Amino acid sequence: MKTRAIALSLISAILVSIPSFSKAASAAPIDFNTDEKITMEVYRSANPAVVTIKTATSTGSGSIISPEGLVITNEHVIRDAKNGIVRIINTEGKTYNGQVLTIDRKNDLALVRIASSDRFPTITFADRENILVGQKVFAIGSPFGLSGTLTTGILSRVATDGDLQTDARLNPGNSGGPLLNSRGEMIGVNKSILSPDGRSNTGIGFATSAPIAKQFITRSAALIQPKTVASLPNSQIKEAPAMAPKTSAPAIAPVRLDRPQLGVILNPSSLTVFEVRPNSLASQMGLQRGDRLISLNGAPLSDAKQIVDYLAQRPSVALLTVARNTGLTNYQIKF
Repeated sequence: MKTRAIALSLISAILVSIPSFSKAASAAPIDFNTDEKITMEVYRSANPAVVTIKTATSTGSGSIISPEGLVITNEHVIRDAKNGIVRIINTEGKTYNGQVLTIDRKNDLALVRIASSDRFPTITFADRENILVGQKVFAIGSPFGLSGTLTTGILSRVATDGDLQTDARLNPGNSGGPLLNSRGEMIGVNKSILSPDGRSNTGIGFATSAPIAKQFITRSAALIQPKTVASLPNSQIKEAPAMAPKTSAPAIAPVRLDRPQLGVILNPSSLTVFEVRPNSLASQMGLQRGDRLISLNGAPLSDAKQIVDYLAQRPSVALLTVARNTGLTNYQIKF
């Protein structure tokens, strides 16, 4: 039987009947042992920053990593998000809209911003030296839509590519949620399980490590800074940036309406188009998902910030070279 890794996003809702144990719950023990206290403290500190993420076809989890509402999750959790918009539900049951900012398909990561002026609890990343095989780990997420579910285990292995392996029980819906150490720090972003038949759980789960996630965030800095133009400019589009939701929050205030935008969401590591905003200049030009930005005015592009910095000067014209399949196309953009 062929063994394969399967993604954890929930494809269909499952109703679960939970029996009542009111009598047992009322008889609280006088004290807890040390391990129990650590587990309860990790959950108490981290769970408020764990969210459920929903698209029309799937449900997953995510971790809030900034007070302004920046969320890290899996790329496969938000892959089917229409126009990059998802629903985010916090531990209190409050629902927000979220805007996909950028993705890293290779490492199955995505960043989403919550469209709200609220301030949010956060989870911090562990340093590389605090990620060790044998340490106790904790997974929090929404398996089968059951938000706030905690499972525990150990860190079983660190692969050569940095991926983490754990025996903490992961199930569909845990995708994108945090794998934590005993200090409540995120050591990884849960993403998949190993399954012999595509259905059962063998107790072998995988997570993208915190150092890789932090590198992704660093690469994406030009796209996720609250007061930075998060998409390529276009003077014909009179609206907020494609990668930042409209909101009254001062930290993510919309840019001036005379600042142009192109209307795309980019993968910052490859400069590949992830999403083309409807009715934007990019859609009028015919840009498509999967197109890769090669050069600006003849100069090779290696970072989205090059485009942001150039177009922040409000030039009158730009020449953008785009790769699609095996061909190159030059677009002359007049502002």
